[in-house]
Amino acid sequence: MSSFERGSGDRPALSRCVGIDRAATFDRDYWAVRPLLSTAEELPAGFDDLFSAEAADDLISQRALRTPFMRMALEGSVLNASKYTAPGGFGAEIGDQVSSEKVLAEFAAGATIVLQGLHRTWPPLIEFTRALVDEIGHPVQVNAYITPASSRGFDPHYDVHDVFVLQIAGEKHWSIHEPVHPSPLRSQPWGDHRDAVAKRAEGEPYIDAVFRPGDALYLPRGWIHSAEALGGTSIHLTIGVAAYTRADVAEVILARLGETEALRTALPFGIDFTDVEQVLPIVQDVLSELQSTLSTPDDRATAVARAHDVSASLARKLSGAIRPEPVSPIATVDAIAALGGWSAVRWRGSLRATVTSDESSVRISTGGRTVVLPVEAADAVERLHQGDAVAVEELPGLDLDSALVVVRRLLREAIVVPA
Repeated sequence: MSSFERGSGDRPALSRCVGIDRAATFDRDYWAVRPLLSTAEELPAGFDDLFSAEAADDLISQRALRTPFMRMALEGSVLNASKYTAPGGFGAEIGDQVSSEKVLAEFAAGATIVLQGLHRTWPPLIEFTRALVDEIGHPVQVNAYITPASSRGFDPHYDVHDVFVLQIAGEKHWSIHEPVHPSPLRSQPWGDHRDAVAKRAEGEPYIDAVFRPGDALYLPRGWIHSAEALGGTSIHLTIGVAAYTRADVAEVILARLGETEALRTALPFGIDFTDVEQVLPIVQDVLSELQSTLSTPDDRATAVARAHDVSASLARKLSGAIRPEPVSPIATVDAIAALGGWSAVRWRGSLRATVTSDESSVRISTGGRTVVLPVEAADAVERLHQGDAVAVEELPGLDLDSALVVVRRLLREAIVVPA
């Protein structure tokens, strides 16, 4: 059973992070609005299949991790990497490899271990993260925070991304306060409001709770939080969601301003930018032109065209920010060599693509590349794009020889994978 299949409904990965009875209303009542604490009793299962203390030790001691896949912090300050890295010895002399001996010394002295990018380095979380991205439609990353007893990792702060916190082991006391700068953008870190954050953290918390194994928290960006381990070692996962915003939509629309001739004209020769009276009429003219250019379209065709620009741009941005299901190069080449009509293939998991056809070809666009096939393959491509496994000989619209040629090409291009 895949890890994310422990959940229920049509959003099994999300339902592992929020109480099952509330999952149906999560997007309406909690997403980007307010925190949600779900206890282990409200969730379908624990998180031991996703991560554990043994997994952390494995990564630190056996996997030759390098910075920035790990960092350490003590009493709110990030340690210099030299405190926990060293060359790996003969044949692996690179100096920024994690040293298990140095990590032990710092951890025993009270430093928090932060394992970063686990959606790239730990297989159960690679799979789970792909499923979660498919459900929520925004990029996701995963870090683990391993805190020794009674140690505080970071000062009260807010994140510029939404997070799901999954308590793996031990207990941790969390204090959560309402934002001083709601819905911050990535360019608006908490340090810009350091004094306001510190003052808010002294007040009555919105949530004040001890998290135990199996508990989970959803925290929108901007909400102030801090945590302290209790008793033994505490481990939790932080699943960061870099949600796209209306500001991203505005950026796409504004990028089209160069198509307006009036906005491409040069500013006056010899202009003195320190003279506000010279700049003022220019600003007024530009604002007037912007109002005209960005006004609500009167006809649906123009509105749809703008929406198409936004859709295509954000789709490309998302494709560039996430990784689809990994492919197995050796197994794929072997599958190509042995391909027959009985061979089953399927669309590569989480591979976002646009499939379009004209009178001569079918085009598969994924991120920054496009695979072009003869139009006769259109029905077969559409069938594969549905996601279910299908035998080569069952692909519609192609004879067996043609189907083999098409599938070999799609396997080589990492569009489909052996089922």
